[in-house]
Amino acid sequence: MRMSQLFYYPQKEIPKDVEAISHILMVKSCMVERVASGIYDFLPLGFRVLKKIEDIIRREMLSIGAQEVLLPALHPSELWKITGRWDDYGEELFKLTDRHNRTLCLGPTHEEIITTLVKAKINSYRQLPFMLFQIQTKFRDEPRPRFGIIRCREFIMKDLYSFHADEDSLNDGYYKVYYAYKNIFDAIGANYKIVEAASGPIGGDVSHEFVIIAESGEDEIAYCSSCSYSATTEMADYNPVIVEDNESELPLEKIHTPGLKSVEEVSEYLNIPPSKLIKTIIIKADGRNVALMVRGDSEVNLNKVEKLLNAREISLLEDTEGSLPLGFVGPVGLENIEIIADPEVKGIKNGVVGANIQDYHYKNVNIGRDFIPDRFYPIRKVKDRDLCPRCSKELVVSKGIEAGHIFKLGTKYSEPIGAMFQTPTGELKPVIMGCYGIGVSRLVAASIEQNNDRNGIIWPRNIAPYEIYILPTDWANESIRNFAETLYKKLLERGYEVILDDRDERAGTKFVDADLLGIPLRITIGNKFVKSDIVEIKERKSSEVEEIPSEELILKLKEVL
Repeated sequence: MRMSQLFYYPQKEIPKDVEAISHILMVKSCMVERVASGIYDFLPLGFRVLKKIEDIIRREMLSIGAQEVLLPALHPSELWKITGRWDDYGEELFKLTDRHNRTLCLGPTHEEIITTLVKAKINSYRQLPFMLFQIQTKFRDEPRPRFGIIRCREFIMKDLYSFHADEDSLNDGYYKVYYAYKNIFDAIGANYKIVEAASGPIGGDVSHEFVIIAESGEDEIAYCSSCSYSATTEMADYNPVIVEDNESELPLEKIHTPGLKSVEEVSEYLNIPPSKLIKTIIIKADGRNVALMVRGDSEVNLNKVEKLLNAREISLLEDTEGSLPLGFVGPVGLENIEIIADPEVKGIKNGVVGANIQDYHYKNVNIGRDFIPDRFYPIRKVKDRDLCPRCSKELVVSKGIEAGHIFKLGTKYSEPIGAMFQTPTGELKPVIMGCYGIGVSRLVAASIEQNNDRNGIIWPRNIAPYEIYILPTDWANESIRNFAETLYKKLLERGYEVILDDRDERAGTKFVDADLLGIPLRITIGNKFVKSDIVEIKERKSSEVEEIPSEELILKLKEVL
């Protein structure tokens, strides 16, 4: 590709709402263009990266025996109503009505569509197992699209669905995909973690996320610095450490705390650390109220509580739902309600809790004397430097971008939709399913988040839009121009993907653009070529520069690429 012909119009002024470094660099380098909030054009450079990532994914999917399909983006509401997700999915589901007054949605995911297809075609165990995948545009009405193409309303995903007769077959298929995903993330050069995860609105019993480490990420993960343990913070366990306060018990005292509801407000008012407070939260678990207690400097992990209570639905108690004044709730005198306390609460002496009266707290509260929890269980969210549940070394809590997610769905969709198969004994059973997604367009941005410097993008070679950037410093110089043209043709003939900067621009402008675009290798043809037949090779990642005779250039490229 010649730079003079490339659809490339670098943007110097970046809008104020552009936050993530990947978004900034994609806008600057003319990879994407914003159409509306959360909606983007992919321009030629960005599209080439997108297609390279798709090719890597497609190769791995085909290698494990998956077959490619293309499913519709428009879904009839009837299918989503069968599974209950027409209402359960919430406001993120784009809904529309056609001219015949039929309701449809724009698919954020394709479980209903694929399961209906399988219902129509599969009826025997002899047809199982198999895997189907697609790379398709998805839609989600995000309340607050952010970070460019990391969280947007229209995006590209790879979906893979596997179909099985039994759990052993599902497990085999699940780990085939698991290792194929590892190959994909390794191939694109990502720094990532595979973490145990919650299944969310897609459902299922077992799931893993493939999370790319990045400060702009909205996911939080915890991983051990010594062993292989890793999980999202909503799923992560830890070894509780109970630190006993060495104090004598003081008399219980009710204190006036007018309008002070938050831990920060109360701790500042009483001049005590947040760890001295015991935070009490009331939840509704399948209709019954439960009190949860954690130290003031901790947060309740509702996912853990949901599992502990084996509850189908959990929600925080609202102000209007009871007589307890929210913000002033505490365990002292709390009756007819189960109290679950985090083990760390055991270590607090003379703590502070809500008094169950508006604008009042108790201080000098002690477990055993003033209240007794019904049970202790680790219900707080994991923190940085907590102890690993496997090896007791320190955990690291880090932000990341969820780029892949795999699920064991079981019969969550096949059962209500009626995708059944006949067993060898003639019994009808629902097909057992797995579901495996990768955010293809999100991977473009996630890679930039990890591969950049103050000058621009640093593409890993496998997904770079081009491999080589030929930079003649003076296009008007006949000797430089002729060599650049000859080199360009030779490299194209040898199968390299090359940009020739044939613009009549200052050398400084060309150097800036070469760094911004992040092409892995730059070949500079300048004054040293004119004087001494020397060209310069620069690796974008290492910034290492090597000067070599021009006749050795092709041989050198074979070594470095």
